Amino acid sequence: MILRWKAAVAMLAAIGMPAGSAFTTTKSMSPIIATKPITQSSALRMGPPVDPSAPMTEVMGEGSRKYRRTVYTHDQWVTHRSPDRFFKNLGTLFNSGIYKQIGGEVALTTSVAIFVCVWNLLVGGYQDLAGVMHDPIISAKWAMLVGLPLTPFTVLTPSLGLLLVFRTNASYKRWDEARKFWGLNINHTRDLNRMATAWYANQSDWDGTTFMEPSTEKLAPVDPAERQYLLGQVSLMTWAFVRSMKRHLSPPAEDEDDFVAEIKSRLTPDQAGAIISATHRPNRALYDLSVAIEKLPMHFVRKDSINTNLSIFEDTLGGSERLLSSPVPLFYSRHTARFLSTWLIFLPFALYEPFANSWNHAVMIPATAFISVCLFGIEELATQLEEPFTILPMQGFCDKIGANCDEIVSWAGQGQEEDSDVVRANLEAMMPSR
Repeated sequence: MILRWKAAVAMLAAIGMPAGSAFTTTKSMSPIIATKPITQSSALRMGPPVDPSAPMTEVMGEGSRKYRRTVYTHDQWVTHRSPDRFFKNLGTLFNSGIYKQIGGEVALTTSVAIFVCVWNLLVGGYQDLAGVMHDPIISAKWAMLVGLPLTPFTVLTPSLGLLLVFRTNASYKRWDEARKFWGLNINHTRDLNRMATAWYANQSDWDGTTFMEPSTEKLAPVDPAERQYLLGQVSLMTWAFVRSMKRHLSPPAEDEDDFVAEIKSRLTPDQAGAIISATHRPNRALYDLSVAIEKLPMHFVRKDSINTNLSIFEDTLGGSERLLSSPVPLFYSRHTARFLSTWLIFLPFALYEPFANSWNHAVMIPATAFISVCLFGIEELATQLEEPFTILPMQGFCDKIGANCDEIVSWAGQGQEEDSDVVRANLEAMMPSR
């Protein structure tokens, strides 16, 4: 009996240690103490930080989300389509933040698989490394093999697959909608500043027909300094709105200090104070933008056209607030998580017999771990996509909008170009007769 117990201990070490070490959860580990400050770079790239001294909170979980704010250029697309992308992805398998995030769940299901395998060997007999079969170590009457038929899991698999597909699609749709909101912001901020620049001091149509008052001159005298200031205010308040919107949709701990510093560095103290102290900062910035547009010397019909963009900004802001405050219905997410967890926890009981041809059924342990990684990974992807704003490069969007608007308002504008006479003549030639 003593020899059998020694053999059993050796067998347990051979079976249990590899599976346990390969899928040890990282949630219970104490954070790695950084030996030097972590560089808070604004570079937009994928993946966790490559600095080996980065704390665990930067490698997985909430801290890693800022490293997923990806912006592609042509070079990134070439890499994305490269034929060796599969090997690169496999090479970074154990660095994946998604897999580290689900380490606890995978460890649980793998532990259940180890228990099922070891228990059945103890009560049903086992085979040593030489291929010799041994009698059960536990031969009591109450000791029975544990297992379940595979049929229930086969029947439930399509339902589980549908739940995961709908969950992932709903989360991706939320990310896609948020990205489209910011796309509208980018497009209409350009449109707004383009119209403001082109129509500055122009109060009539190109064919000479005035909108309202016949006495209104086609082009009012333009003061270059005043023009630069007023259009600069439009550009600045446009940036202030999107920057306030970014702060509104970001965690306070991550963005509040940077937001205050940026607003104070670009706006006057009165303007910055009004936005920072506002209860709803994007609304205040949008109001300031409306005031800046109203001060432009142009006909009110054209101001109305410009203000149409502000209504679109209000829509993108409200839509983003809806996404931030309303998750996928919790009862759906919770049922999916419970269904998946229960299915995977009991799966090892049904996998024992199908792996009877392997040595001591041991292959069922890595098989369970692999299945758990795949299915828990799908659910984790959906959870990470569900709140899209902390993985969108909103700071990059704001910087891009600010740069584009500053460039647009720096152009000479209608009536100030050197070839304005040629442009006017061409437009008059194309104008239908009235």
